Amino acid sequence: MRIVPMIHVPDVAITAQWYTSIGFKLNNLFEEDGQAVWASLSYGDSEIMLNCGGKPSNEWRREFDLYIHVENVDELCQNLKGRVEIVEDLHDTFYGMREFIIRDLNRFWITFGQPVKQ
Repeated sequence: MRIVPMIHVPDVAITAQWYTSIGFKLNNLFEEDGQAVWASLSYGDSEIMLNCGGKPSNEWRREFDLYIHVENVDELCQNLKGRVEIVEDLHDTFYGMREFIIRDLNRFWITFGQPVKQ
């Protein structure tokens, strides 16, 4: 069993394009009347779904965050710098993870992390 989050966004097509620009793979895109209404994307073994109907927000932090475990957090952070909004730069946490946080175009936070190397 696994959990696949579904994120409700104002524009599925633009959001899917943004996620693919940072390394996600577009698996499926479903349209109704020429408008994208649902998409499935993957990042390694992880998957997310995008669904239409989400509301724009100016909040500092949205209703939920995505946390993605990666094996190359330092390299990924350097690759994304200057291309995305970084909320928290690369740092080691008290709970043993090395991570950084970005914000997507809908203001949802995405944390990329890997265990601190001992």
